[in-house]
Amino acid sequence: MGTTVLIVDDSKLARIVVGKAIAALQPDWNRLEASGADEALALLDCQAIDVVVLDFNMPGRDGLELAEELRGRFPNMPIAIATANVQDEIIARAREAGATFIPKPVTEDGMRGFISGAALRLRSAAQ
Repeated sequence: MGTTVLIVDDSKLARIVVGKAIAALQPDWNRLEASGADEALALLDCQAIDVVVLDFNMPGRDGLELAEELRGRFPNMPIAIATANVQDEIIARAREAGATFIPKPVTEDGMRGFISGAALRLRSAAQ
């Protein structure tokens, strides 16, 4: 069974950019998209998702709130917060939630560490 990554961002363009970076690094991974926290949670309730990349600034619940909720439900899931809001407080909160911080604009190089770490963690868990 393949690896599925969920990209959650209220901007369609941002989801496309993140999806292209992931596709370049892990072309075999399935990519799903959600435009907000509620849509993401609905997807997580009905199918297996292995990795999540969340935008920080979204209407309703922000990415950190969603990351904290996901961490409670999926303690070993690789989670990243992607945001242009590069503040020490945001970075610290992402780490507290067990999420990797990725600065926007998202690039293949910016995603590489998170994606390779997620792939390694998933392989280790499968053994």
